[in-house]
Amino acid sequence: MSETTATTATTASGAPAATASRRRGRIALRGLQVLLALFFAVAGALPKLIAHTSASEPFAEMGWGQAGMYAVGLLELAGAVGLLVPVLQSAAAAGLSALMVGAFVVQLTVFDGENAATPLILLVPLVLIAWVRRDSNARLLRLLGRGRA
Repeated sequence: MSETTATTATTASGAPAATASRRRGRIALRGLQVLLALFFAVAGALPKLIAHTSASEPFAEMGWGQAGMYAVGLLELAGAVGLLVPVLQSAAAAGLSALMVGAFVVQLTVFDGENAATPLILLVPLVLIAWVRRDSNARLLRLLGRGRA
């Protein structure tokens, strides 16, 4: 009798390999979220919120002044925190993505494309996070009382 037995690959812990692979993917994506949150909080928001010259001079050159600088800094900080809160992670990534599109346009139009690649590089993982974590949007809407029960 010729039998072909379909065996499921398992990990050392006995869990199916597909489950372990999904788990590793979730952990890697979470690590990416933490790294992006740190980047947006420390390298993005902090210089703007303390009015460091590296942030205030470009905003003055754009004509946005300190109000624009503080507003963008607060948006970056809110996005960084949102990336770490499970129910907000997709919305935060989408918001930061929109901010990066704006930063790209500003880099091209005001600063002649000097650092235009940076927002594009950041946009790729943000869009990935917004897409993969999109199920958190339904939970957020339910919490806000606008989703279906």
